[in-house]
Amino acid sequence: MIGLYVGIGVAVVLVLYGISLYNGLVARNNEAKNSWSQIDVQLKRRYDLIPNLVETAKGYMKHERDTLEAVIKARQTCVDVSKTGNVGELAKAEGVLATTMRGFMAVAEGYPDLKANQNMLKLQEELTSTENRVGFARQAYNDAVMRLNNAIEQFPSSLFAGSFKRLEYFEVEAPEERKAVKVSF
Repeated sequence: MIGLYVGIGVAVVLVLYGISLYNGLVARNNEAKNSWSQIDVQLKRRYDLIPNLVETAKGYMKHERDTLEAVIKARQTCVDVSKTGNVGELAKAEGVLATTMRGFMAVAEGYPDLKANQNMLKLQEELTSTENRVGFARQAYNDAVMRLNNAIEQFPSSLFAGSFKRLEYFEVEAPEERKAVKVSF
């Protein structure tokens, strides 16, 4: 009789442990989805700021229309790709946007009136702040993806991970983004 109670007790403990593992996977999956949403929020903020920055600069930079149009096109590509939820494609589009924004800022440096314009300075500050937020959100997303992917692959939670899929990391695709920025005076 005692053996029966021990067997039932062990079975209950194993079932509770399995439930705990499964619930941990659900929590990690939801954490990764939430982290992705946070990236989306920061990218939306960035996409909303870019047209304001471009409009402010247009009056000063009449001869730099190609640069302005490249920024607008890169921004729109990012907006379109972000709707698909494809992390890899969005990372590529974000790399192109970052590159065109750096080119835009370099061109803007050649316009003393624009550099001194308070609206431009405020927008640049907001964009810099947003870029930092995007970076932190990407880091949080990648951390959440790592925790989920680890839980999916590690034993014994891997036994319960059949309905969960590994997620992609948000990685920089453009090789120039991995290089150190050169600052010269």
